[in-house]
Amino acid sequence: MTRISVALAAAGLMGATLAQAGEVEVLHWWTSGGEAKAAAELKAMMQAKGHTWKDFAVAGGGGDAAMTVLKSRVVSGNPPAAAQIKGPSIQEWAREGALANMDAVANANKWDDLLPPVIASGLKYEGHYVAAPVNVHRVNWLWANPEAFKKAGAKVPTTWDEFFVAAEALKKAGVIPVAHGGQNWQDFTTFESVALGVGGADFYKKALVQLDPGSLKSATMEKVLTTFKKVKGYTDANAPGRDWNLATAMVIKGDAGMQLMGDWAKGEFLAAGKVPGKDFVCVAAPGTAKSYTYNVDSFALFRVKGADNQKAQQDFAQAIMSPEFQEVFNLNKGSIPVRLNMNLAKFDSCAKTSATDFVASSKGGSLVPSIAHGMAVPSATEGAIKDVVSQFWNDDKLTATVVMDRLVAAVKSSK
Repeated sequence: MTRISVALAAAGLMGATLAQAGEVEVLHWWTSGGEAKAAAELKAMMQAKGHTWKDFAVAGGGGDAAMTVLKSRVVSGNPPAAAQIKGPSIQEWAREGALANMDAVANANKWDDLLPPVIASGLKYEGHYVAAPVNVHRVNWLWANPEAFKKAGAKVPTTWDEFFVAAEALKKAGVIPVAHGGQNWQDFTTFESVALGVGGADFYKKALVQLDPGSLKSATMEKVLTTFKKVKGYTDANAPGRDWNLATAMVIKGDAGMQLMGDWAKGEFLAAGKVPGKDFVCVAAPGTAKSYTYNVDSFALFRVKGADNQKAQQDFAQAIMSPEFQEVFNLNKGSIPVRLNMNLAKFDSCAKTSATDFVASSKGGSLVPSIAHGMAVPSATEGAIKDVVSQFWNDDKLTATVVMDRLVAAVKSSK
């Protein structure tokens, strides 16, 4: 995000808003089946408290389109009360003085006790809460259609070698091996799961979080890139431009065998009436069973004018962290509650595995932030790296050696 301090000051952001009393305008990109159901639950909770919910939905799974719209709204002095923002971008907005202090709500509801420290720190700026978390997504999942695997006589893979054996068997059986959508965040979602599976958590942290030049230009990275490109050969010709949920639908229908995607994909399976363990299978992406790539959805709370609107905003933040919302939202979304010690009785086997692995990887040092989903590095750096990875995915003439040099250059130029 470019520095916009001068523009914010010129627009008189501090307090300028067109919202009516008791209104909470919410910017989000939950527009697909499972996500839309989850958003509807939050809207109902706010309306039950007497507030007016103003939906500000911008389609596009990665949220890039939403951020463009948000910047124009903030600069013009008319921010929404809450916007779906996460990772380092929260601190970027807070540095501009655009976010509201939510400590009163956080302290009254004991957020510090309810959130893992690594998650809580990402929601604060200079020690003060400025955002509220809704969930934890595991990104490094592989989704599979058991009927397609049965047809191919293949087994669901746990290693990359097994992955390519299964992909070949699916291809011979007339099934598209890998459902994929050609958008840069989807390319990178696959890439980071390959990096974690091939290189391990320590390599992942050095290369993709710390952006260590030596790791970005290493034999391990060359193997990661080669493996990543090999996956491309098992996608279909219609992948470019396809939305992620349409790729998930291919696995649901059995047109494709597998998809590498975060657990928001599970929301699509559930919305289609499918049962985990029976109609679909969830396993950690090849080679990543002992690691966990996290993506935490959260809402940054922007400064709004008027006591009624501020109260609506605080009620919104409180509702997000309530056990009732955490349960119903995550049951719909496919993710797990961000609150610790929640009762997971209503959750399925995929969610219980996710919750167990989340705690274990946190203790074991293999809990890593998703760079593809805005959790690891500043947005400018993330964008630059995504572009390089997608160029490699789409251009068969590019070699891994050239791409490693471009990764290092992209990191350097974006700082």
